[in-house]
Formats: sequence, structure tokens, C-alpha cells
Amino acid sequence: MAGEATTIARPYAEAVFERAVETGTLDAWSEMLALLAAVVSDPAMAGVIDHPKLGGDQLAELIFDVCGDKLSSEGRNLVRLLIENDRIGIAGDIAAMYEQLKTEHEGALDVHVTSAFAMDAAQEQQLATALKEKLGREVHITSDQDPELIGGVKIRAGDLVIDGSVQGQLSQLANVLRT
Repeated sequence: MAGEATTIARPYAEAVFERAVETGTLDAWSEMLALLAAVVSDPAMAGVIDHPKLGGDQLAELIFDVCGDKLSSEGRNLVRLLIENDRIGIAGDIAAMYEQLKTEHEGALDVHVTSAFAMDAAQEQQLATALKEKLGREVHITSDQDPELIGGVKIRAGDLVIDGSVQGQLSQLANVLRT
């Protein structure tokens, strides 16, 4: 998320999150925000959103038609508010920030693993189990591949970074040798 978009998205995400907690609809809001983010980020829709001759009410109705009955009345109100404030373009940022708030609320931790080689589901599960024991929290893992690591993994869990990559170890060795 870009800095300015994050600043703009934060109050919307926090307000939606507070309402979702209050009404017990955390998962429903996750689905609505993900759908809205997908609709708004679609390249064909982006051209329509920016069209100068399309009014706010028309845009809202178009989004409602695309989303069908998957938006609750509160979800529709959010769409109207975002359009009215010319903020519909940050729906993806709102959704991402909402998911972070939801994850924290549920006591879980989002962990991103960068590996020299692609990880399969069994390896991710094994790592998630080990991290859950170490961190004492539920863990949601996402992973990607970076061959430049040579071997091993880099793990990012919030502010915690564990660099177990060969590249990281070589960098540490180089720093030691420089001193």
C-alpha cells in the first residue's frame, strides 16, 4: 500500500472493522471488501470509474449490478460513501487494511516466507506449526520464491524477521570480515 492511500484508507477500514465486530460480521465484511476491491481493480471497470460523464449514482448502480446480492445494505452504503468522497479507487487498500485488523483481532499473525525454492502446501503447514509453537499465535502463511537467496528462507512475521537464507549468511560473513 502506498503511504497516502494508506492514510486515506485507514479511517474507512477502521470504521468498517468496528462495525463488523459490533455486528459479528467479520467474515461477511471480508468477502464484501474483497469483492469490491476486485471489481474496482478490474481494468475494464477502472476506465468506467474514471469516465467524466458517469455520475456517482450511475457508478454506484453499476457496482451494485456487478456485485449482485453479495453486498449488504451496509456494504452498499460504504460504496455510496466512497463514491461520494471520490475514494472508490482505494477499495483495495481498505480491504487489505481491514484484513490486517481482522487478523490481529483474531489473535493470528500473517507471516510471509520468501524461499529460494517453491514451497509446497505440506512444507508451509510444517513451518506454520513450528511458528505457532514459537510465537504462541495462530499463523497464516503466504510464500513466494526468490532464487537470489541461493538456499534457505526469509520469514517476516510483523516486525520479526528471521533470515535463514544462504544469501543472508553470506552477507553476515562479509560484514564480519570487513571489521
